[in-house]
Amino acid sequence: MLDSVVDGLSGRMSDTGTSALRGAAARFAHAISAPLQNPLSEAAGIVLLCPILLSVAIWNGFPIIYYDTGAYLLEGVGHAFVVERSPVYSIFLFVAGGGWSLWTIALIQALMTAFVMTEMARVFAPRLRLWALLLIGAALVIVTGLPWYVGQIEPDCLTALVILSIYLLGFHARKLGPVRSWLMVAVGAFSTAAHPSHLVLTAGLALSLGVYRGVLWLARNRSWPQAHVRPAILCFVLALTTIVASNFALTGQVFVTRAGPAFLFARMLQDRIVMRLLDDTCPASGYRLCKYKDMLPRTADGWLWGRDSPFFRLDRFAGTNAESERIIWDSIKRYPLLQVEAALNDAANQFVTYRTGDQIEPQQWALQSVFMRFIPAQVPAYLEARQQRGEFRFRTVNLIDVPIAGLMLVGLIVMLFRAFVQRRRKSAVLLGYVLVALLGNAFICGALSNPHARYQSRIIWIVPFALVLASVDWRIASLRGVVESGT
Repeated sequence: MLDSVVDGLSGRMSDTGTSALRGAAARFAHAISAPLQNPLSEAAGIVLLCPILLSVAIWNGFPIIYYDTGAYLLEGVGHAFVVERSPVYSIFLFVAGGGWSLWTIALIQALMTAFVMTEMARVFAPRLRLWALLLIGAALVIVTGLPWYVGQIEPDCLTALVILSIYLLGFHARKLGPVRSWLMVAVGAFSTAAHPSHLVLTAGLALSLGVYRGVLWLARNRSWPQAHVRPAILCFVLALTTIVASNFALTGQVFVTRAGPAFLFARMLQDRIVMRLLDDTCPASGYRLCKYKDMLPRTADGWLWGRDSPFFRLDRFAGTNAESERIIWDSIKRYPLLQVEAALNDAANQFVTYRTGDQIEPQQWALQSVFMRFIPAQVPAYLEARQQRGEFRFRTVNLIDVPIAGLMLVGLIVMLFRAFVQRRRKSAVLLGYVLVALLGNAFICGALSNPHARYQSRIIWIVPFALVLASVDWRIASLRGVVESGT
């Protein structure tokens, strides 16, 4: 008798458990298939994208570390001004709890990236399902460098957010609404302030929006999407103010950057322009570098970071900035065509250089002492991470990332042409804007600094993302046309 009662209760509990599981599965299926225009799906997209974007860092066992991470910690947690590093990103590390755990930094970066990606999908293809957005995010993690930058303690992941936030504010502020627009302004302003090159990029994007708006006004054409320049200007002004305030907080002085002349000088040295100027003018010119002209490094990195470089003997940034500026202007006056040719060559080289993993390698020989000083509790996990054990194989990663990036660039140009021909104006504006941003970033990084793979790799994921969104928009428009035609 007792056995039969127990069996009956077990059966009912089993049925109840099965029903609960089925109900939960049904609710999950409904939620994940809901379109992003649903606020709950939008919020779920932001939350669920975060672990996808952080998948590489999670697999590593610690956020990805770059050589500059130590300098940002020194400046932010140690409150020591470092000329060549962004004070805004450094202070962000301190305020956001980087001294306690660098995972908080990686998580905030993932949240910002997920927010921008979700809003891009929501305003451009609002009928896109949540599962499709997550699938897109997973695909980008596999075939681009996106997760290597989002989970890295370095402002590189924010370059893409500058580009996308300015686009959303410039073309889709009404669809965003006031709350999302102000959040996007916050993301855009912070991302712009996080690195000096981003300030130039935002200014260039604002200028491109102004030119686009001016062309439409002159053509009296209202059929194309209208651009709004003021949000981009607002992001620029807020970022500039934040940079100046951060510099003042660390030094008590008002300025934007003190590293610009040295980086431009280093690029010109790598292009052999500095050597030519010294050969043509020394000793009459009186440059201090005249006595070093036969021992100058061959590369920009050798000049800036090589311990035997005259740059260190001359007291680095503080000791060389004045002469660097003089040499820059003298060489521009003396060799204007050579300067233009070198800048364009460097920009072109940067445009097609987008390997994943540039200098992401074991770095404890350079950074362990800094970490022991500022984040000692995190050092064991840092040393146990796959990165520090030398387990990354970027040659294999780039067998996927580099060819796909090349194909996507070709696809961007082809699809942009088709969009113009077929008068798909919304898609044409998005794809054209992405191409302008890629070219602008390549020029800023290649011509004003010097080409490095990570400069273009950090934003190349925008290309397949934009192509997918444009394809979805075309597909939806085609289906709408079929329905409207009654066929």
